Amino acid sequence: MTTSIAILGSGGKMGFRITKKLVDAGYDVRAVEIGDAGRSRLAEAGITATDAETGVKGAQVVVLALPDNIIGKVAADLSPQLESGTMLLILDAAAPYAGDLPKDRPDLTFFIGHPCHPPLFNDETEWDARRDYHGGVAKQSIVCALMQGPEEHYALGEEICKAMWSPIINSYRVTTEQLAILEPGLSEMVAMPFVDTMVEAVEECEKKYGIPREAALDFLIGHLNVEIAMWFGYSPKVPSDAALRLMRFAKGVVVRDEWREALSPAKVKEAAELIVYGKGA
Repeated sequence: MTTSIAILGSGGKMGFRITKKLVDAGYDVRAVEIGDAGRSRLAEAGITATDAETGVKGAQVVVLALPDNIIGKVAADLSPQLESGTMLLILDAAAPYAGDLPKDRPDLTFFIGHPCHPPLFNDETEWDARRDYHGGVAKQSIVCALMQGPEEHYALGEEICKAMWSPIINSYRVTTEQLAILEPGLSEMVAMPFVDTMVEAVEECEKKYGIPREAALDFLIGHLNVEIAMWFGYSPKVPSDAALRLMRFAKGVVVRDEWREALSPAKVKEAAELIVYGKGA
């Protein structure tokens, strides 16, 4: 029997991509969308939008392709309509880790899936795939967590996630806490501040020191390419002794000694609550 899936927010940027993927994969998809723009986007793809009550009724899986700060309210409003054993599939760990899902429904399954996005170093040969930074055209890996529910539900959740974010390289099983450490911890609390700082550094080179922006950007991106390749094992790690001495010196200037705290469960929980509730900043 074909799995029935209601997708809330199916006409949004992420919601539309995964809705189209699941329709193409042959699932019984109920595209729940209330926005005019989203409904138009679905209609252009030949997908008929429906309301939440109609779409959720009898659905085996309900995907919440919604902003983190409204997932809790929407899940609470939906809860009385959901049959025992229904899977709520959430696309990010923030709301689940912040404790923002219904606590009075232990008979529901809570499943979390998130894409890794296409890797920086890959074997894509088609131009569209090489320029696909989000995934869906290019191959990517995914991470999944069964937060609540019977063990046999893991396979169903993973199957749907693989279809949503196909084509897939690897699928990794983690705990809810581990997924939260990956995001927002690793990707947004560690990686993103460094990326943002690098953009600011390029601007500093231009505005303060008169270096053409294009020259600074080309210089930085090229060095990032070789340094990431070396440090993460995609090529032999052969920096000069002088470069390593300079790196150790520079880390004392630009990296706080306690940076690892950003990956601690306590700090990640604080970050999840900031995302969901807007508090803690």
